[in-house]
Amino acid sequence: MGGEKVVKTEAEWRAQLTPEQYRVTREHGTERACTGAYWNTKDNGVYVCVCCDQPLFDSLSKFDSGTGWPSFAEPVADEHVSTRTDRSHFMVRTEILCSRCDAHLGHVFPDGPPPHGLRYCLNSVALKLVPRSEPGQKK
Repeated sequence: MGGEKVVKTEAEWRAQLTPEQYRVTREHGTERACTGAYWNTKDNGVYVCVCCDQPLFDSLSKFDSGTGWPSFAEPVADEHVSTRTDRSHFMVRTEILCSRCDAHLGHVFPDGPPPHGLRYCLNSVALKLVPRSEPGQKK
């Protein structure tokens, strides 16, 4: 996937997203720890961008980081996320964005599990979990 770039006006994004989704994904906000829908879920599936439905992270790479936010060891494809330096809040961090629509997803840190050693720390509100169909189960 990856697909064509998704570009919308501020009004179009506001019409599509809840106020909290808009604040986090379009204004680079952060949800409070332990408050998001996915920080502690163990459900099987693929997490997609709430703005454009691009597949971002697989539940198989999700792990409990103890931070209160959903954490993943790697994206489903490197080209599905982009990064940039975030110097807000008197820190220097690496921001993670959806490569298709530039939605703010969270940040990546170098304290994750092997083999890559990365922790993709995401906002639940920036994601939608698409359950994986079990063999023989109707979609």
